[in-house]
Amino acid sequence: DVQLQASGGGLVQPGGSLRLSCAASGFTFGSYVMNWVRQAPGKGPERVSGIKTDGDPTYYADSVKGRFTISRDNAKNTLYLQMDSLKPEDTAVYYCATVNSDRSTYGYWGQGTLVTVSS
Repeated sequence: DVQLQASGGGLVQPGGSLRLSCAASGFTFGSYVMNWVRQAPGKGPERVSGIKTDGDPTYYADSVKGRFTISRDNAKNTLYLQMDSLKPEDTAVYYCATVNSDRSTYGYWGQGTLVTVSS
């Protein structure tokens, strides 16, 4: 079955860094566009970043541009999100998700990993 297991979250002080990982299995990871999506407490989901199958980033939310970097290793079936200069407003559950071939809908979601930015 399809699994997307996000990890790497935790508590970090403002200005700190974290690297999130998403381990994929049960499907051909290298054939899918991938997104990171986050949801802060009491708020709706926000698309953070997207990446093409070949590893070319295609999207960053304005709120994270210049601070976050998306990447992938298709040989390892893993998606990454490097987060630098973290701010309290980055606090959220971060999810990885596949994008369907129509490029407009999501297919599979991970369970997410919690990032808390606080002093």
